[in-house]
Amino acid sequence: MMQRQWYGRDPGLTARMFFAMFLLAVVYLGFLAVLWYAGAGYGAMVVIAGLMIGAQYFLSDRLVLWSMGAHEVSPEQAPKLHAQIERLAALVNLPKPRVAIADQAIPNAFATGRGPKSSVVAVTTGLLNRLEGPELEAVLAHEITHIKNRDVVVITLASFFSTVAFFILRWSMFFGGGDRRRNAQGIIFVYLASLATWLISFLLIRALSRYREYAADRGSAIITGAPSQLASALMKIAGTMQRIPQRDLREVEGMNAFFIVPAISGESVFELLSTHPSLERRLQRLERMQQQMEGL
Repeated sequence: MMQRQWYGRDPGLTARMFFAMFLLAVVYLGFLAVLWYAGAGYGAMVVIAGLMIGAQYFLSDRLVLWSMGAHEVSPEQAPKLHAQIERLAALVNLPKPRVAIADQAIPNAFATGRGPKSSVVAVTTGLLNRLEGPELEAVLAHEITHIKNRDVVVITLASFFSTVAFFILRWSMFFGGGDRRRNAQGIIFVYLASLATWLISFLLIRALSRYREYAADRGSAIITGAPSQLASALMKIAGTMQRIPQRDLREVEGMNAFFIVPAISGESVFELLSTHPSLERRLQRLERMQQQMEGL
């Protein structure tokens, strides 16, 4: 099979992702400077946060599959799905990911794993039942692009100091001290710095996540050569979400960062706080790509 030359880079999008990472680095360096100046001994929390991030990095695929009730399937159990994923992975020179299915009415898909050699692509039965073949292929190509771009690793590493700041927010009264005498003023100073770091990094990580969704949409359009198929799939998934009971949506809302479309009803989440761009913006980008491919 001929491999597809990879044109997934969008200079403007890449620049915005780089800028978000740069701002994160500035915020985190400032946070470390504040801790050093305050003489804070927060080594225990750094270790705890490191262990949590490490567990997320090495166990993310198992934890995510478990939380969704997904199970891996063999080529004999899902031959068509395996064949589609294998072909798409080969087009972008990736090892074939493992394949999983979640028995969920909510139509969605996700990819996880710390790298191309330990990745898994999962779909729900709701998705398999609602999408046509080309639409499903476009969704799978979106998830393959996440693996190609190592998005799980990027977001996990970007979250490290945000996790440290969160721990300090919760336990700043019980840790610290260093070689300086701990006092109320110092505690408040570190607490406010931690709060600012967590809040700013929260917003920047959300922005980075949205940019990477745009990149995955672009990758899907390039791999399949049919941006309109992904647009059709996104509209079907989002439209179905309106008819899913709120209780069912709340049960999987912790997985929204992984889903191709967040499990929410309508535009109920302010985009600045969302892990995904708005459906309208995604469709507009895909429409422009379709026009470019058709030479319009």
